[in-house]
Amino acid sequence: MIYPRIDPIALHLGPLPVHWYGLMYLVGLAGGWALARRRVRDRWRGWNAQEVDDLLFYCALGVVVGGRIGYILFYGFQGWLADPLRLFRIWEGGMSFHGGFLGVLVAMWFYRRKHGKGFFEITDFIAPLVPIGLFAGRIGNFINGELWGKPTDLPWGMQLRCDQFVSLCRDKLGLPPGTEWTPPLHPSQLYEAAGEGILLFLLLWWYSSRPRPRMAVSALFLIGYGGFRFLIEFVRMPDVQLGYLAWGWLTMGQLLSLPMVAAGLILLALSRRKTATTP
Repeated sequence: MIYPRIDPIALHLGPLPVHWYGLMYLVGLAGGWALARRRVRDRWRGWNAQEVDDLLFYCALGVVVGGRIGYILFYGFQGWLADPLRLFRIWEGGMSFHGGFLGVLVAMWFYRRKHGKGFFEITDFIAPLVPIGLFAGRIGNFINGELWGKPTDLPWGMQLRCDQFVSLCRDKLGLPPGTEWTPPLHPSQLYEAAGEGILLFLLLWWYSSRPRPRMAVSALFLIGYGGFRFLIEFVRMPDVQLGYLAWGWLTMGQLLSLPMVAAGLILLALSRRKTATTP
C-alpha cells in the first residue's frame, strides 16, 4: 500500500493555518464531552450537566499543558536543556500521552477541590471517555505521517516517498541517499487507534454501563491502555533521539506504560475491598 500525500493543514482562517492534528484534539474533546453528557442521564452516576462542562475545561487544560511538558521531559529533555524556550514553541510539534495523562490527574485534583467529589469518583467517570481522544490523536499522527512502525512484509504495510519523509528515511531507516521509497512499514498509528481507541472504548463503555466498585473502572483503563501500548511498541520504531533503552527492544513508551499497568492492578485489588459503587 502507498501512503497518500496528505496536507497536514486542513484549512486556513485568513493567515492562520489550521492543522489536522489540532482539529483531532477538538474532535477528541468534543466527543468526550458529548458522551459525558450522555452518561449524566443515568441518575445513579451522581453527575449533572454543569459539572460535566467544568470537567471538560479542566481536562483540556491538563491534556495540553501536561502533554507538552511530558514530551519535553520524556522525549526531548537534552534538547530542552540546550534551548529552554523550546517548551513554548508548540507549533514545532511534540506531545506525550503519558504527560497528558499526568496533567489530567493534576487537573482532577483541582477539580475535586472545587466540586467536592472524590478523586476516584472523577477518574472512574472520565476513564471510558479518554479512548475517544486517543483514537482521534492517533488518526492525527497518521495524517501527519509520524510515529511509523518497523518494516513489515504484511499486505497492509505502507510505503512512503523518501522525498516527503527525509528525516524518517535518513535517521530511522538509514536508507542511502537517492532511495525513492521506504520499505513497507507497519501503520502503527492505526494499530494504536484501534487498540487504545476503539477496543479500549468498547471495553470500558460496556464495563461502566452499570455500577462497579470504586476504582475498578480506572483500574481497567490503566491496565488496558498500558497493555495495548506496551504490545504495539514492539512493532513501532523508537524515537530517534532515544533509541532503545535496554535489551535491544525496550522503548520509552513501554517503560512509561509499565507503571500504569502496575497501578491498575493495585487499584483493581483495592477495589475488591470496597463496597461503594461507581459510575
